[in-house]
Amino acid sequence: MFRSTGIGLRLLCVTILASSSLHADWPVFRGDALMTGAGQAKLPDQLQEKWTYKCKDAVEGAPAIVGNTVYVASFDKFVHAIDLATGTVKWKSEKLGYFKASPAVLGDRLYIGDLDGHVFCLDAATGKKLWQFDTEGEIHAGANFHRGNILVGSHDSSLYCLSPAGKKLWSLQTDGPVNGAPAVVGDMTFVAGCDSVLHVVDANTGKDVGAIDLGGQAGATAAVQGDFAYVGTMSNQVVGINWKAKSKAWEFEAAKRQQHFYASAAIADGTLVSGSRDKKVYALDLKTGKEIWNFATAGQVDASPVIVAGRVYVGCLSNDGEFYTLDLKTGKELQKLELDGAVTGSAAVLSDCLVVGTEKGTIYCLGAK
Repeated sequence: MFRSTGIGLRLLCVTILASSSLHADWPVFRGDALMTGAGQAKLPDQLQEKWTYKCKDAVEGAPAIVGNTVYVASFDKFVHAIDLATGTVKWKSEKLGYFKASPAVLGDRLYIGDLDGHVFCLDAATGKKLWQFDTEGEIHAGANFHRGNILVGSHDSSLYCLSPAGKKLWSLQTDGPVNGAPAVVGDMTFVAGCDSVLHVVDANTGKDVGAIDLGGQAGATAAVQGDFAYVGTMSNQVVGINWKAKSKAWEFEAAKRQQHFYASAAIADGTLVSGSRDKKVYALDLKTGKEIWNFATAGQVDASPVIVAGRVYVGCLSNDGEFYTLDLKTGKELQKLELDGAVTGSAAVLSDCLVVGTEKGTIYCLGAK
């Protein structure tokens, strides 16, 4: 219920993906290689349901959107390709595995990891499986790309770099499971996990060139802007890191009822926005980490917020499926929608619509009818 209250080509795609969040598509978990969770297009003032699509189990990751296709991975063990304009299925993969991770698309290929530790490469046009690479742990987060290669973290305490043919080029061993998707800036990649460290890694060689203590385990993906990276932790903090200086710039902790930050932060216009298990969304000053505002939701916030044109879009884990639009400057509620269940997945955004999934496996496309 809804109610309103080729390698050369791949390298070119990587360059476009990494250079700007103005990219029209949303091909990876947080929209761009920096994992900022920010889009530039203006959505309608009031979102309306354009269409829904039903998977047979929960959707916990964000969709990927490339061209006129929405790609969704579900706990029903399938990857679904959906027509963006109509909400009808284009293809459904063979049964693969339980998916928490978000799909990642580069060129004509889609990459996705499952909870059995398999990384799959699918033909983006047909869903045909092209190859499979096996890790030794669960994969919870989406892939990213560097020079046409695939970067993906696993709960076997490794970050992997795979060639487009599915061959391991290098792996970096950490001291705990890797939970987040790797951000990529130039030839550097960044990853955090259960070893309580943000790793700065040479993406060409896999060499760990810097390790910054976060003060707690990280279940979220780090977002990067300039010389700084930002990530929430299981020690109830959001941390700002100067990754070039390899030092902690600031840390934020709520004044009361501190809880874990599993949601990945979105950053735009000098502001960081993240959600917490204390049932609040927080906006922080990007330079200082000082709180600008907080907004109380109806449930814990594990889904990562997105920022588009001065507005924040975020769901929560309430039974009524509240999905909020908030003003970025003030935190004022501008709209509240109720979907068919808890919003476990994060949103993907295009110029005129937003796509998000729920624990009941429903994909909503929200925009102007």
